[in-house]
Amino acid sequence: MNKTTLPEAVTALQNVIEKLIGPDGCPWDKEQTPQSLCDYLLEETFELVDAIRAGKIVDVREELGDVMFLMLFISRLYECQGFSLSDSINENAAKMIRRHPHVFDDASVSSVADVWANWERIKRSEKKVGEENAPQRPKGTFDSLPKGLPPLLKAYRLNSKAARIGFTWPDDAGVERQLDAEWQEFRDTCASGDTQAQEREFGDILFTMVEFGRRKGLKANAALNMTNLKFLERFERMEALARERGLQFADLSFEAMDALWNEVKIESADPARTSPQGPAS
Repeated sequence: MNKTTLPEAVTALQNVIEKLIGPDGCPWDKEQTPQSLCDYLLEETFELVDAIRAGKIVDVREELGDVMFLMLFISRLYECQGFSLSDSINENAAKMIRRHPHVFDDASVSSVADVWANWERIKRSEKKVGEENAPQRPKGTFDSLPKGLPPLLKAYRLNSKAARIGFTWPDDAGVERQLDAEWQEFRDTCASGDTQAQEREFGDILFTMVEFGRRKGLKANAALNMTNLKFLERFERMEALARERGLQFADLSFEAMDALWNEVKIESADPARTSPQGPAS
């Protein structure tokens, strides 16, 4: 494959899109709208994230291209509404310069916390194109938070943004006390039999756990994804062992499944829990 510069590669992909939606193009592509492409963009983005987390460089390269194709496709469809991809990129460059005065101007910061404080302050002061003469209300802390974020990721972003303006516990001990309180409230609702209250209190536990992890530098969404993958890998190995021994996995008792689980644990040389019901993951 011939090496090309980034502008050349982008232009080549844009030319592909022009051909696809042109008079002699693809019937499917010509029917697409920005709205119809949203689900494809989400799917390809998740595939990119999966490839990055799995460390599969070849897959990362492919999925980056898929995401870029959809972004260029969507931007092309918006050209008839008065803006181009160049407009978007130039606006973003200006925004990044504006929000990093410690890099592009003479502002000084002493910590990452200062960087975030500046970022939030500048962000709240910004007006979007077309808003100059519109009635304004003060920008809220969470105005820019996408409504469609997955709940676990949204909980992290909510806690992170709240912390940037000082709305969080002063120390980790405070979060631990809150976790204890939320756990007790959940247990109380379990005893009451109130399903809606149980769901509400369970959500409170998860939300507080997300904040506790954030304070430790851990992202709940990534951590849970890692555990999901680990569980899936071990479970598939359990099923494989059962097949190797002529057993129908679904017909096994819990005790037999648990024995296979512990066998897989030993294979993986993981000193954590010895049972699916153990204290650790």
